[in-house]
Amino acid sequence: MMSGTEKVVCVTGASGYIASWLVKLLLQRGYNVKATVRDPNDPKKTDHLLALDGAKERLKLFKANLLEEGSFDSVVDDCVGVFHTASPVFLAASDPQAELIDPAVKGTLNVLKSCSKFSSIKRVIVTSSIAAIMCSRKPLTPDVILDETWFSDPVTCEESKLWYMLSKTLAEEAAWKFAKENGIDMITMNPGLVIGPLLQSTTTFSVDTILNLINGSYSSYDGSYRFVDIRDVANAHIQAFETPSASGRYCLVGRVTSHSETLKILRELFPALFPTQKPEDDKPSVPTFKVSQEKARSLGINFIPLEVSLKDMIESLKEKGLLSF
Repeated sequence: MMSGTEKVVCVTGASGYIASWLVKLLLQRGYNVKATVRDPNDPKKTDHLLALDGAKERLKLFKANLLEEGSFDSVVDDCVGVFHTASPVFLAASDPQAELIDPAVKGTLNVLKSCSKFSSIKRVIVTSSIAAIMCSRKPLTPDVILDETWFSDPVTCEESKLWYMLSKTLAEEAAWKFAKENGIDMITMNPGLVIGPLLQSTTTFSVDTILNLINGSYSSYDGSYRFVDIRDVANAHIQAFETPSASGRYCLVGRVTSHSETLKILRELFPALFPTQKPEDDKPSVPTFKVSQEKARSLGINFIPLEVSLKDMIESLKEKGLLSF
């Protein structure tokens, strides 16, 4: 569809885990990147971006607020593509509507409204989540294969108080409706729990999940994780933008694995992290459902093995001083 040279794209929420990698890979491919952050003057959020190869020449940072309509107009103007990754990620919210749902839904619509004003924009890639796929009335048993035709059910999410899942589900629903009504070529990426090396030096929800798993303060709510490597996620976003035939939604999950199986892999990779054995460590693995990889593979994604992602992530956490052993 288009190669990077001299093309201008926008990445929202650029200081985040996925977006930082996206900016890195886009710069590597020769794109000019207009990146939005909440506070361009906060070095914790921007230093790692400004240090990327090509950033001096081809990265510009902009301040934009998800909840302010029109605040993305000047940023997406003259772009050929927009990658909307900005959305709050946490599970416990005292006011889910204000903390999670509004920023996710209104934020996505504000970005899409801005995109609908400029004919230069050829395609918009929205970072959704497997959360917008897997929460429904259908039980997730080992013979189930989740794919892009599944949609989470807002009522089920709400009844179960799964506010993050609800926010991603409602945001994706609203996005598809707006994109269809306004003729926007939109694609959604639906990654699982993103792991792998960090570019930023602050932790994120998925990083905390792994840290909690290591220090034993975390037992997964359903006994399973849907892991995907950050490099595969960022790469898939760009492939979806550059591949003319790409369309619709893409599940991005490299491997579904149980809590105990994940711990076992971590223990084999880094025995020093686990000085003592806990009784629950030897629990048999819970059989888990599967997530289809067919559509992601059509973008040329060959998922990085879980062992590699975990190893690179732990080493990167150690190097950044977020984990010591």
